[in-house]
Amino acid sequence: MNSHFFALMSRMKYINRWGLMNNTKTENISEHSHFVAMLAHALVVISNKRFGTDLNPEHAAMLGIYHDASEIITGDMPTPIKYFNPKISEVYKQIERVAEEKLVNYLPEDLREEFAPLVTLSEEDKSYEPFLKAADKLSALIKCIEEEKIGNKEFSKAHIAIETSLENMNLPYVDVFLNEFLPSFYLTLDEQD
Repeated sequence: MNSHFFALMSRMKYINRWGLMNNTKTENISEHSHFVAMLAHALVVISNKRFGTDLNPEHAAMLGIYHDASEIITGDMPTPIKYFNPKISEVYKQIERVAEEKLVNYLPEDLREEFAPLVTLSEEDKSYEPFLKAADKLSALIKCIEEEKIGNKEFSKAHIAIETSLENMNLPYVDVFLNEFLPSFYLTLDEQD
């Protein structure tokens, strides 16, 4: 039996984010997931080293890689629509779960147990959820900064909203990232020397 799972996963590169925004450079969910994986890994490392948690950074990275896998089937729903009201949000979450199950079912049966908790966050991995949400928001904030740096004002309000949301998370490892790593994203390559 042929498995379509990885062929479908490779299609993440065809699904663009920020569909309602005028982008100077498109960003697809493959690029986004890669960056979320790096950021989730970093946030867990910061939390472990500076705040005494004991989570697995590599596992956080794997969860980040698969965190938007359902969008292969659903597409990327723009945030203003996805969170327009609680009913829409709840229905969309149900749609995401069905899409996640469908993706996992494309795997051979003997591999599903290994991949299912990566595609759908398991109960035992709920401790990683704040890290993934923060990494997802950081990725979005960095996209806003990159767009604004080249003069695209389309992302100005999103920038403020996302930055405020990150600050309101009150997570010390996020604050470390915002204070120690985020400022470099405002610099040119030459200024980072």
